[in-house]
Amino acid sequence: MDILIHNTLSGKKEVFKPLVKGRVSMYQCGLTVYDTGHIGNFRTFIMGDIIRRTFEYRGYFVTQVTNITDVDDKTIRRSREEKTSLLELTRRYEALYFEDMESLNILMPHRVLRATDHVKDMIEMISTLLEKGFAYPSKDGIYFSIGKSAEYGALARLDKISATANDMLRERISNDEYEKENPRDFALWKFESDADRDGEKIVSWDAPFGKGRPGWHIECSAMATRALGDTIDIHTGATDLIFPHHTNEIAQSEAATGKRFVNYWIHGAFMNVNDAKMSKSKGNFIKIADLEAETISPLSFRYWLLTSHYHTQVNFTADAVKAAQHAFIRLAEAYVSWPEGGAADATYADKFSAFISDDFDMPKAIALVWELAKDKKVSDADKRATLLDFDRVFGLGFDALLHVDQDSGILAPADVPIEIQVLAEARDEARKAKDWAKADALRAEIEERGYSVQDSDAGFVIREL
Repeated sequence: MDILIHNTLSGKKEVFKPLVKGRVSMYQCGLTVYDTGHIGNFRTFIMGDIIRRTFEYRGYFVTQVTNITDVDDKTIRRSREEKTSLLELTRRYEALYFEDMESLNILMPHRVLRATDHVKDMIEMISTLLEKGFAYPSKDGIYFSIGKSAEYGALARLDKISATANDMLRERISNDEYEKENPRDFALWKFESDADRDGEKIVSWDAPFGKGRPGWHIECSAMATRALGDTIDIHTGATDLIFPHHTNEIAQSEAATGKRFVNYWIHGAFMNVNDAKMSKSKGNFIKIADLEAETISPLSFRYWLLTSHYHTQVNFTADAVKAAQHAFIRLAEAYVSWPEGGAADATYADKFSAFISDDFDMPKAIALVWELAKDKKVSDADKRATLLDFDRVFGLGFDALLHVDQDSGILAPADVPIEIQVLAEARDEARKAKDWAKADALRAEIEERGYSVQDSDAGFVIREL
């Protein structure tokens, strides 16, 4: 059975043909660590996780690489605002990023590359572009000449939109008043400037073409090709990265290597919040910690995302995700009630494989699970084994569930000691009795023992800290 992928570059579904039989090289744009990630970021990261899990489920050996942008305009500006070094700031937010990834059960990529660890690779790529005539020096930096790129803008289809829209899109390349030959050229390297001072010093590196720091776009090109080779099977990201970031990645990478950069581009759609674009100014900039404060568990959020195709724009509301959380808990209740010892049902497994192989169609795969749960022709033990098999792709953590209490809705990992479960149940009773002092004291004791309790309308979840 072939795996079909909607390729942004061609605008249509294509049969996946790997560069190397049985293997997949996959690059994912990661987080810029100047702040905590928001739920829109993590929708994209969950998409990448599902893609990886699908290929692994289908028997491929996957090498997934992601980057951490720990030097750019935003990180330097924030470090200056917080009067701290760039290193201290970015490592702090990097740690929070990893914590959120873990809470969402996103598999850690095989390689996580920090931009600051690969400046040498960026300098080498820029040097090559200068030697080949695709880049040129200016008063304040090194720029890529988009006029030298024959197919510039193919990913964003710049040749198929109106001239007005074209100019507006291209103008996104330039966020600053840099000296350049063409106002639409983009910076590969920015020469040392006092504007690049963080909380302690000017952020810069020595380079043969002048001391300074890399531009944002060159970072991913240099790291991706260094880690995975000149041509990569799959590159993922959100739709807002199509232009200019991924467009510029293609231009500079292919100019430097003379080879096709990526065979399959996969982009996830936007997420609105209460029917509005997410932004800090609107007060709807939601982080994973905010979900937990609303008694929405991270895995319930993941389940909710699986009910929509990654190509579909979704609208986050607390009510919608809480409804998904109730469904997820009902499924967990069914799972823990089913006995062990069964085998995955072949008919359902074939259907599941067909759905996930058709451009990673998670909504159909989730619907299939509920069909399975209601199917009286399949034994309960086989249902359990089948769901566990599917969860290799879903990543909802069913293999870690011990039980779901029918009254309290407790979801408990299998390795949680019984005394922690007892303390959690006692705390839940105290909450129901509105004995907040006792509930807080029990929570503190649970946390002292290395566990956390997350509440929801349907119960609570115990997790190891």
